Amino acid sequence: MIKENPQSIYDKHNPFLAKLTQRRLLNKEGSQKETLHLAVDISGSTMTYTCGDSLGIYPTNAPQAVTDLLQAFKAMGDESVTLPRTGTVITLKEALERHLSLANPSKAFLTELASTATDPAEQAQLRHLLSPEAKEELKAFLNEREYIDIFEAFPSATVTPQVLVDNLKKLIPRLYSIASAPLRYPNEIHLTVAVVRYTTHNRPRIGVCSTYLADRCLLDAAVLPVYIAPSHFGLPTDTTKDLIMVGPGTGIAPFRAFLQQRAALKATGRHWLFFGDQRSNVDYLYEEEWKAYEKASLLHRIDLAFSRDQQHKIYVQHRMIERGADIWAWLKNGAYFYVCGDAKKMAPDVDQVLHEIVEQHGKQDPKAYIRQMKKEKRYQRDVY
Repeated sequence: MIKENPQSIYDKHNPFLAKLTQRRLLNKEGSQKETLHLAVDISGSTMTYTCGDSLGIYPTNAPQAVTDLLQAFKAMGDESVTLPRTGTVITLKEALERHLSLANPSKAFLTELASTATDPAEQAQLRHLLSPEAKEELKAFLNEREYIDIFEAFPSATVTPQVLVDNLKKLIPRLYSIASAPLRYPNEIHLTVAVVRYTTHNRPRIGVCSTYLADRCLLDAAVLPVYIAPSHFGLPTDTTKDLIMVGPGTGIAPFRAFLQQRAALKATGRHWLFFGDQRSNVDYLYEEEWKAYEKASLLHRIDLAFSRDQQHKIYVQHRMIERGADIWAWLKNGAYFYVCGDAKKMAPDVDQVLHEIVEQHGKQDPKAYIRQMKKEKRYQRDVY
């Protein structure tokens, strides 16, 4: 059931300017990853949150990315443009910095360029890409490029600043699973964020919001536009229920919140965590906290899968297979099963293994059993 937050005037359309008060690297030296623990102060907002909710954040584009795009577009940035939908008149530079996405060029925009390109070779390439037989080639071409790449590939094509703005997608907020519990941190929200930096088409790329939080957002200044995004994902009201939580990588975030909340509630239900990442010595996120929870007998079981600690890769679903009989015993006893993290590969693999466990160890029709689990909200996923 979607949870509502009627007490606050702040929402997606009217975000609260919060303070980023803490930015801490969770990975140790030698890791190939950059995962941050962030603390966001929401004091004075009257916003409330529940375990399982997400924090919506409005980022801005990197200034250098805007400068590079303006240069490739051969614009100064002070040109007046009208934002689609709102009708607001602002400068092109401000539109690119705060309101529009610089990624995901569209077929419609290539069609605009095709009508203005003057170089014969560029005209031929655009005609080919836009032809029906080049459908897959066009898809791959656009997936590997941002708008700056399009302007550099077709320098003879010219469109007005307004045509550019009309074709750019809106810069949308990013949602991050909340990694803190309201009973412990009512005026603060913790996040676990993987900073995205990579290269495609011979150009370094960045995740807009993750690098905004890592590099560009000032600490202790009320400049971070945020709102609470309620979720279907959440704890059972019955604190005697057992929880099985599968959260590799940043998927660990809501389960940190779950354990904090259940500790505050003095829950008697058992807790079993499956966590995985690349290397145990540098990528064991929140290691000290999990060990403290184990010592305090709040975390009853923990299974770890570090994919690169051995020659063959081991993931959380492999640990689930090894513990299949015990997982079924917990499920038979009414345990809730949660999954958070990658939607493309991890979540489907975990789902398949869960079906196999129900069939092999429970001797049940897995589809019917898991359908009933979902109906009872005993099987919940927060995947992205």
